Amino acid sequence: MTSNKIIVIGSANTDMVVKAKKLPLPGETLLGGIFFMNAGGKGANQAVAAARLGGHVTFVTKVGNDIFGKQTIDCLKKENINTDFVFVDDTEPSGTALVMVNEEGENCIVVAPGANRNLLPADIENVKSISEAEIILMQLEIPMSTIAAVVNKAKANNQKIIINPAPAQKLDDELLNGLFLITPNESEAAFLTGIMVTDEASAEKAADVFLKKGVKHVVITLGKQGAYFQNSNLKLMIEAPVVKALDTTAAGDTFSGALSVALTEGMAWEQAISFAIEAASISVTRMGAQTSVPYRNELCVHNLITI
Repeated sequence: MTSNKIIVIGSANTDMVVKAKKLPLPGETLLGGIFFMNAGGKGANQAVAAARLGGHVTFVTKVGNDIFGKQTIDCLKKENINTDFVFVDDTEPSGTALVMVNEEGENCIVVAPGANRNLLPADIENVKSISEAEIILMQLEIPMSTIAAVVNKAKANNQKIIINPAPAQKLDDELLNGLFLITPNESEAAFLTGIMVTDEASAEKAADVFLKKGVKHVVITLGKQGAYFQNSNLKLMIEAPVVKALDTTAAGDTFSGALSVALTEGMAWEQAISFAIEAASISVTRMGAQTSVPYRNELCVHNLITI
């Protein structure tokens, strides 16, 4: 089964991960952690998720002219992702992230953007295939000027744009107006709307704010509670299965990539969000970012899909 074209525009990083019993306090040194390295970056994570779950994916990013950049391109190719628009920067190193994970699967992350900060609007002008995409998926680990340029171009072509607003930063009302879909988690929704999101009722209030700003569809992910959806005609609360979380690092990225695939395959909102929740729920039971992303045949609900 193949879906229509998805273009993911965003970051690619190499994650350096330490797993320990707890997260350190300021000034505290912990011994006994386990170290490993993973391919990461929110853009790359979402591209891999979409590809593994059945999407026809092109990834637009910028890496450094270094070993991490070369490894990133090799890994993307192995995932059957089109890397024609993975640009190489000679002035900045590839992006890196330092990730700490505790026994409950909670994490804290510091990102050094490197070449990601140099993915500029001029680069996007070279990606002619953007106009052919059914869905354009972006996050906020690249310059906001680039995101705005893509949004303006896609709106002019009546294309579907999905923004996963992570890491959270302010978004202009002009950018939000006419946006097809936004997919914040609880903290990102609270940051963008000023409404503390803890449950379905507060998620509804936050979704109202986005809709009033002109966003067409809103999905707020609520961790182990599931996800809340709202548009002008429909409100849904979809529960997540109960799982034992080991590492939540790429759960939101897996969700966004999976949801993009589901929508290109013509699933209704409830089915599409259930598909994305199941994929994300599998990812939190595994360590790492891209290493945790499931394949299509691992999902139960994939048998329900028609196109």
